[in-house]
Amino acid sequence: MSRKSLTFRTLLFAIAALAFAFTQANAQCKPPAKQQPPLSPAEQASVNLNGKSVTIDYCAPSLRGRKVGEQIAPYGKVWRTGANTATTLHTEASLRIGDQVVPAGTYTLYTLPSAQGWKLIVNKQTGQWGTVYDQSKDLGRIPMSNGPAPTAPIETFKIDFEHTRGNKTELHLLWGNTDVHVPVTATD
Repeated sequence: MSRKSLTFRTLLFAIAALAFAFTQANAQCKPPAKQQPPLSPAEQASVNLNGKSVTIDYCAPSLRGRKVGEQIAPYGKVWRTGANTATTLHTEASLRIGDQVVPAGTYTLYTLPSAQGWKLIVNKQTGQWGTVYDQSKDLGRIPMSNGPAPTAPIETFKIDFEHTRGNKTELHLLWGNTDVHVPVTATD
């Protein structure tokens, strides 16, 4: 097979993979047929650490008059960390999230919100609806730090990577008056 043919096939494969990933990310948050626009649209947070991709796909709910810790993401209860289908972490690199070692792979992210501080839950079960949680599949529960409260309440839930340098970043969850974060380091 010629080099030109191999390059063309690689390009076609990459385009197909991107199209599939985009379709899947949007399908997971697809609203019922009569609901336009979606109440919790598909979102993605991504970062490259040492040339390896770390991606979180989630559906972003809005407050719509509700309060974090009460009517939505209630304190003391495991929360799906988004809406609709489970929030998915895919990492090409092995990571250390807080003190938790997370091998390269795909995981579901949940959180345990609390007035005293949130915990990020990395769970090995994948592909399920967001409310289907099996604690026996937890890889670990990681304490998150409270950041400064946003200057104005954040209406739509957001996952973001901030302060990225080399193999290190911070994973932030922002919503309402909440900004919680945890350090993330690529270990390979």
